[in-house]
Amino acid sequence: MFEKILIANRGEIALRIQRACREMGIKTVVVHSEADCDAKYVRLADESVCIGPASSRDSYLNMPAIISAAEVTDAEAIHPGYGFLSENADFAERVEKSGFVFIGPRSETIRQMGDKICAKKMMIEAGVPVVPGSDGVLPEDSQEILNIARKIGYPVIIKASAGGGGRGMRVVYTEAALLNAVAMTRSEAETAFNNRDVYIEKFLENPRHIEIQILSDKMRNTVWLGERDCSMQRRHQKVIEEAPSPNIPRKLIERIGDRCIDACKRMNYRGAGTFEFLFENGEFYFIEMNTRIQVEHTVTELITGIDLVQEQIRIAAGEKLRFRQRDVSIKGHAIECRINAEDPFNFTPSPGQITNWHVAGGPGVRVDSHVFSGYFVSPYYDSMIAKLITYGDTREQSLSRMRVALSEMVVEGISTNISLHRELLQDARFIEGGTSIHYLEQKISQRI
Repeated sequence: MFEKILIANRGEIALRIQRACREMGIKTVVVHSEADCDAKYVRLADESVCIGPASSRDSYLNMPAIISAAEVTDAEAIHPGYGFLSENADFAERVEKSGFVFIGPRSETIRQMGDKICAKKMMIEAGVPVVPGSDGVLPEDSQEILNIARKIGYPVIIKASAGGGGRGMRVVYTEAALLNAVAMTRSEAETAFNNRDVYIEKFLENPRHIEIQILSDKMRNTVWLGERDCSMQRRHQKVIEEAPSPNIPRKLIERIGDRCIDACKRMNYRGAGTFEFLFENGEFYFIEMNTRIQVEHTVTELITGIDLVQEQIRIAAGEKLRFRQRDVSIKGHAIECRINAEDPFNFTPSPGQITNWHVAGGPGVRVDSHVFSGYFVSPYYDSMIAKLITYGDTREQSLSRMRVALSEMVVEGISTNISLHRELLQDARFIEGGTSIHYLEQKISQRI
């Protein structure tokens, strides 16, 4: 097992990784920007290294500075968390070549799964269902593009091959708008990802977003740990997640989970990963694989009793999975609300100082957060300041506990989306379970 791990991230995930390491008796090194020098996880770390100014480009995305910090502190491994460099194949490769262990998949696996076209081909080979679409990158010939779209049927969605985080996508409803949409998406993809390749898929109009969590060790022992429903989202960003997913037959979930295991074994996957699907009319359609820990890993931990971050570390250290598929038991129901520093309905970021911070408590309540009274929410980073999670024997109990927890939570000095969460937890459609990925945006548009 490792003696010292460098945490190449910030915010609640940095604190979450730090806690896992402390439980395992592993020392931690935290790298941080000048803006985060007084953060809780920096103060609690065994060692900390300032790697640059507030800008992410000059700090948390600064690969040489992070590698240097690992060298001067004698760290053995680097945990990237989520976001920033967590799915950057070049960073993983540099970590490996510098003699450190990257706590995640091999760099070539990250590179394969980061290319959405390559990932889709691999899933087809593994028997995982995918959304109908083009066979690879769209050609330059306009007539060929039109023919492909006609064959798929409108509406379609144009996607950047190297896209992610909801960027590099454009929905097209008519043939007249297709070629212009392709040109615009190519331009955006080149600017954002330095890769102008795009592809086309059938646009599902009322799907749900379902994901399967997996763990796989170096010996190809692989398990799937249930599913999560992440359909409550806006602008392709998740707002509420829950596990298990309501109103989907378990046999369908088990079938897709087994196919994910087969895919992992085919690609010799190592570490934690998430297969993301759209689900509509009783069918699953693969959209992408995230080769890292997810923000919403908490709900899976609560329904399985398995610490995913600790398992990531054990796998990276070369240990064999301590359990098999038959040992994985799904019990109860968990819900997570992402608490963001933003206007609750137009989502404008709200940086500033938190003057009063009071989090909820009680049976079945978990709060993952790095903030405190007096904490300054920086304008330089993601607006999420906390994750409020509740667990119950049933979905109804988990919902009830979340309503109570949201009523108790107090954040003053900045705007947050707590009021939106309170409204959603009273929403009849959400309570029923099974809303589509478009539901929240449609609901908000009706307020305008």
